[in-house]
Amino acid sequence: MQIRKCTEENIAAAGEFYDRIVEYLDAHINYPKWQYKIYPNEDYVRQMTAEGSQYLCLEDGKIIGAFVLNEDPQGDYEKAPWSAELPFGSYLVIHALAVEPAFHGKGTGSKVVSFCINKAKEDGYRAVRLDLVPTNTPASKLYEKNGFTYVGTVDLGRGVEEIPEFSLYELNL
Repeated sequence: MQIRKCTEENIAAAGEFYDRIVEYLDAHINYPKWQYKIYPNEDYVRQMTAEGSQYLCLEDGKIIGAFVLNEDPQGDYEKAPWSAELPFGSYLVIHALAVEPAFHGKGTGSKVVSFCINKAKEDGYRAVRLDLVPTNTPASKLYEKNGFTYVGTVDLGRGVEEIPEFSLYELNL
């Protein structure tokens, strides 16, 4: 599996990948409560690609995973009871991590998380943080298995009515 930044040429395919993932989630259990064509979608991929934070996981040239890794918590992370008080810009945040269902249970998610941790270390960050829907048990298990610690459930002020609070995780480096 290759992990690399998304390029302009990949935006449409990455948007289609997220659409397929949301359709799959809607047909099964939509743990992250993503919405088809709303989040994550091609416009989000385009914005994150322009910012240099959209990544793709490729197997034989096919997208099997996608995620965003950047400094933007997209909410009020200062409300959280983090174990270390770190200023904005000293930690990376994982967003919109998705893996092709055919690759579930094969270590792909753990490889992505390991990539994020190593990238943060290489670039001199002091932690990796993330938030997820409190009922998203597959994601919480993935992050806990890879060394992250649950720090609490907090209203991040995002104004998402159906998700008033998010569970927060951290891995200090």
